[in-house]
Amino acid sequence: MELAFEVTGVRSAPHSIVPTVIFRLRITRIGGAHAVHALALRVQVQIDARRRRYAADEQHRLYEVFGEPSVWDRSLRPLVWTHAAIVAPAFDSSIDVDLPVPCTYDFEVAAAKYLHAVRDGDIPLLFLFSGTAFLAGDQAVAIEPVAWDREAAFRMPAGQWRSVMDAFFPNAAWIRVSRDTLNALHAYRGRQAAPDWDTTILALLREAAVREPA
Repeated sequence: MELAFEVTGVRSAPHSIVPTVIFRLRITRIGGAHAVHALALRVQVQIDARRRRYAADEQHRLYEVFGEPSVWDRSLRPLVWTHAAIVAPAFDSSIDVDLPVPCTYDFEVAAAKYLHAVRDGDIPLLFLFSGTAFLAGDQAVAIEPVAWDREAAFRMPAGQWRSVMDAFFPNAAWIRVSRDTLNALHAYRGRQAAPDWDTTILALLREAAVREPA
């Protein structure tokens, strides 16, 4: 018995606690005498960054991820976005299931930097599958592993990730700093009587620009 996988669509999860996109996954049984009783599936989702072109502004924003475009022939590589796990119910020939993928705005994560940097077109994704299939045998349940080479490609519109993040963080993004840095920023904000963090950071940027040599 073999299983084939296809990603047929993607949508937002409007009522999730954290930003989440949901991929629609079609699983098809190929051969074998018995139906699938249950399927414990593990999925690694990769961003296959090599499979698209990048505009000049995207290349600039991706510098921290891949370096200068002149070295992209060596540095442009797939990025692991996330790992997910689901349990598919019983099916005979095929079944469609949802694969929820939480999204993060943590800029310490390379995939988040990439998804923030690419504003237009599609995001080339690669889904790698593994897991265990429980087959409904004549007298007992048989167990078979999912073949290690099962995978599926999908091109997600770049706007899909952005719309999900905008729904949770409208016109906002997040960066992580150490407590010492936060304490220093807080003290500076107090001295400047700045009403919010945007104003505080913009004031620091203006000061840095003034100090830069002409």
